[in-house]
Amino acid sequence: MATVTYPHIELSSDGVPYLEGTRTKVVEIALDSLAHHWDAEEIQRQHPLLTMGQIHAALAYYHDHREALDAVIAQQLAEVDRIAGGQQPSVLREKLKRAGQQ
Repeated sequence: MATVTYPHIELSSDGVPYLEGTRTKVVEIALDSLAHHWDAEEIQRQHPLLTMGQIHAALAYYHDHREALDAVIAQQLAEVDRIAGGQQPSVLREKLKRAGQQ
């Protein structure tokens, strides 16, 4: 089986796909598309240091590895929920709620 390479994509030592020469993970570009419904042009407006080639390569990589990257996204969301669940209620938020009830 032939190995597929992706221009602009490199894997870190632990196998995380990044945009070559940047600190931007492929999953971050995928999340911009998924969460905000941004197209490549809007992603570039939001990340002006990235080229259209890098953005399209990241989106292609995501679509070709969707199951694995969706699992990474799910793990990250679970971690956020776990951390948020362990936080004390915000004092400011409670004050604002009380002020709004008056």
